[in-house]
Amino acid sequence: MMPIDQVRLNFNPASLTALNIILGFVMFGVALDMKLADFRNAWRSPKPILIGLFAQFVLLPAATFGLVWLIRPAPSIALGMFLVASCPGGNISNFLTHLARGNTALSVSMTAVSTFVATFMTPLNFSLWAGLYAPTQALLRDFTLDRWEMLLAVFLLLGLPMSIGLFVSQRFPAFSHRLKTPMRYLSIAIFGLFVIGALAANFRYFLDYVGYVVFFVMLQNGAALFSGYAAALLSRLPEGDRRAVAIEVGIQNSGLGLILIFNFFDGLGGMAIIAAWWGIWHILSGLSVAFWWRRRAPGPRAQSGAT
Repeated sequence: MMPIDQVRLNFNPASLTALNIILGFVMFGVALDMKLADFRNAWRSPKPILIGLFAQFVLLPAATFGLVWLIRPAPSIALGMFLVASCPGGNISNFLTHLARGNTALSVSMTAVSTFVATFMTPLNFSLWAGLYAPTQALLRDFTLDRWEMLLAVFLLLGLPMSIGLFVSQRFPAFSHRLKTPMRYLSIAIFGLFVIGALAANFRYFLDYVGYVVFFVMLQNGAALFSGYAAALLSRLPEGDRRAVAIEVGIQNSGLGLILIFNFFDGLGGMAIIAAWWGIWHILSGLSVAFWWRRRAPGPRAQSGAT
């Protein structure tokens, strides 16, 4: 079996395109159960958004550095962990927060803001933490993100489907009420099929090498979820906001990580497998946490956007 740094994943741009389309479809379904007042309420009180950004771009990268220092993975695996920790929250977090009966409007706001902030915080965090860890310094390369390209992606993946869904919800409330429940279950089924498809496309590589990264990804993802919830809890945010922050920090945009890896690191094996397995594992862990929370009401201070 070849060394992990010589492995090149079957990176099919069409698969990321398919996921983007699926995310747009899911966000349309989520928006059917929301109102414009949900967003106004979220932006009137910016504290939860700031707490989420702090957990996303300060606590998670720092916690990842601590994990890497303790467990000492292969340099390319460590580099992949630093990159994933530096990425913004993934759009799937909005759907999972909705499923978890959290503050969905807060989740959407955090995703949009963190994605914009990531245009400078992702390269800054990645360079900082990877540069502080001696084994990854030799692999480190500088990279930049196109701010306008990322903003366009946010609009197409998040803003456009949410706007259409909100329009339907406002103009056709009876229709959106009938549609929202089937859309929720259809979204879960689509995500399940995507996980199966992602495994099948790289089954040989996952079978041979996933054992190298499973433990690291589970630890890092657990640290991400814990960091987000702990930061919100210590800041005395209501339970609906805590769930939104925890899921936002625990669901990373590993698709962005893969694109950066293939653009700037030539698909480096350890990095690519970390990011690819993150893309699968955070859906599985996120769904598990969301279903667990869904059976437990957020309490009397539940936020709008919960169901």
